[in-house]
Amino acid sequence: MSVQLLAAIVVAIIVVTLANAFANRIGVAGPLVIMAIGVAVSLAPAVPAVTIAPEIILVGILPPLLYSAAVAAPAREFTREAGAIGGLSVVLVIASSLLLGLALSWAIPGLGFPLAVALGAILSPTDAVATTIVKSLGAPRRVVTILEGESLLNDATALVTLRTAIAATAAGFSVITTIGSFIWAVLSAVVVGGLVGVIALRLRAWTRSATANTALGFTIPYLAYLPTEYLGGSGLVAAVAAGLVCGQGAARWLTPEQRISDKLNWSTVESVLEGVVFLAMGLQLWGIIERNIAADEGLGRAVGIAALAFAVVMVARAAYVFPMVSVRNTILARSVRRRLSAADGDRRIVGRPDARRARADSDYFQSSPLTWRHSTVIVWAGMRGVVTLAAAQTLPADTPERDLLVLVAFIVAAGSLAVQGGTLGFVVKMLGLRGEGREGPSREEIRAVDGELRRLTAHAMKEGRIAIPDGADAASVLATSHLFRTLRADARGPAGGERLELELELIRAMRAELRTLARSGRYSTPSLRYVRDELDAYEISVKLHLDGAE
Repeated sequence: MSVQLLAAIVVAIIVVTLANAFANRIGVAGPLVIMAIGVAVSLAPAVPAVTIAPEIILVGILPPLLYSAAVAAPAREFTREAGAIGGLSVVLVIASSLLLGLALSWAIPGLGFPLAVALGAILSPTDAVATTIVKSLGAPRRVVTILEGESLLNDATALVTLRTAIAATAAGFSVITTIGSFIWAVLSAVVVGGLVGVIALRLRAWTRSATANTALGFTIPYLAYLPTEYLGGSGLVAAVAAGLVCGQGAARWLTPEQRISDKLNWSTVESVLEGVVFLAMGLQLWGIIERNIAADEGLGRAVGIAALAFAVVMVARAAYVFPMVSVRNTILARSVRRRLSAADGDRRIVGRPDARRARADSDYFQSSPLTWRHSTVIVWAGMRGVVTLAAAQTLPADTPERDLLVLVAFIVAAGSLAVQGGTLGFVVKMLGLRGEGREGPSREEIRAVDGELRRLTAHAMKEGRIAIPDGADAASVLATSHLFRTLRADARGPAGGERLELELELIRAMRAELRTLARSGRYSTPSLRYVRDELDAYEISVKLHLDGAE
C-alpha cells in the first residue's frame, strides 16, 4: 500500500467522522454533507479527476454494509411488512427497470432495449440514506420499517436484473432464460448465505476469545458473498441472508460480551463505510464530466435524459405505492379479523402462541394504520444513491455511449439525494407526521417489558425453577436486583459470591423469558433489544464483581 493511498484513507475517515458530527449539530443528514464535500473537492482545480473502480464499492464495501444493516434488522416487523417490502424491493424494481428501458431506448437511439433495461436497473434501487433522514424526523415506525426493508433488499434485485440484462445483450433475450437466471441468482444466494450464517454462529459460540470472534465476524459477509458469486448467484443477497441469520441467532448462540462487541463494531463499520461511499460518489463528479465532454457529449443532453428517467421512476413509484398501501390495508384487515375470529371461536386455542401473535399483529396494524400521507412519504423517500453510480460503472467498456449513461446515473443519484433528501423533512412536516414516531425504543414499552420479565421470573421462583436463599422470597430478591449499589455491598461479605450467582440465575431466566416475549409479537424489536442489551451489560458487571468476590 502506497503512502499516498494510506494518507487518503486516513483523511477520508477523518472527513467522514467530522462531517457526520457537523451534520448532527445542524440537523442535516450526514451523507448529504459528505457528498457535498466530495463534490466541492472534485471541482477544485488542483485536484485531479478521481476514478474509483466499481469493484471496490460492489465487492469491498457493499457486502459488509448490507450485512451490518441485516444484523440489526427488526425481524418481527419485517415479517409483518413482508408484503410491502417484497413488493417495493422486487416487483417495483423490475417494473421500473422495464419502464425505464422503454423510455431510455426511445431517448437514446441505438442503445437497444436490453441495455436500456440494464440502465433502468441501475436507476431503480433506492438508497438507505432515506431511512436515516426519516428516522431522525420521528416518522411512524411502519414507514421506517418499510423503507429499511426496501433499501436492504432492492440493491440486490437491481444488480441481479442488471446482470441478467447485460447477459441478454450478448446471448440474445429469452424470457425463460432470464427468469431462470433471476430465480437461480436469488435462491442460491439465500441458501449459501443462510448456511454461512448458521455455521458462523456455531463457530463463534465455540470460539470464546473476544478478539478471535471479532476477526471471524468481519469475514462473514465475504464468506457469504464469494462462493455465491462463483455459483452465479447474487453475493449481496447472500450477505443479507447471512446477516439476518446471525442477527436473529445472536441471542441464543453468542455471549453478552460478543453481542455488545458486535453492536459497537458493526455500528462503527456501517457509519464509516456509508460515509466513505458517499464521499467517493462526490469525488468522482468531475472525472465523469470530463470523460463525457471528451466523448463529445453535451451536458444538456445528459441532464435532459436524467430528468426523464427521474420522472419515470417517481411516477412508477407513486403509481405502485398508493394502490399497494390501499389494497394491503384491506387485505391485512381481513386477514387479522379472520385469525382473531378463528382464535375466539375455538376456546382451546385462545392461549396458543399463534392466537397471541394474531392479537399482537392486530394491535400492531391498528395502532399505526398507513394512510395517503404515509404513502406520500414512502414515495418521496425513494431517492437513489451510491449503488446507482457504482453499478453504472460496471457497464461493459464497449457499451454504446457508456460515458453518457454513467453521467446520467450520477445526475439522477446526486439530484435525487439533493432534492428529495433536502426536502424530505419539509414534506414530513407538511403532512403532519413529524414526531408521530420516535427514533429508538419507547420508554413506556421498555418499562412494560421489564415489568413482564419481573412477573415471569417471580413466577419461576415460586414454582422452584430458580433456587433462592433461605429466608428470602421472590419479591425481596427482585426488589434488590438490578441495583449496582446493592451488588457492591453484598459482594463484600462471605455470601457475596452466592448472591452474585443468584443474580446470574435471574439474568438467565429473564433472558429465556425475553425470547418467549419476542416470539409473542407483543413488543417491538427495538424495545426487546434494548432490554436484552441491559441484561447483557448487567451480566458482564455481575461477572466482574463475582471475579472480585473470589
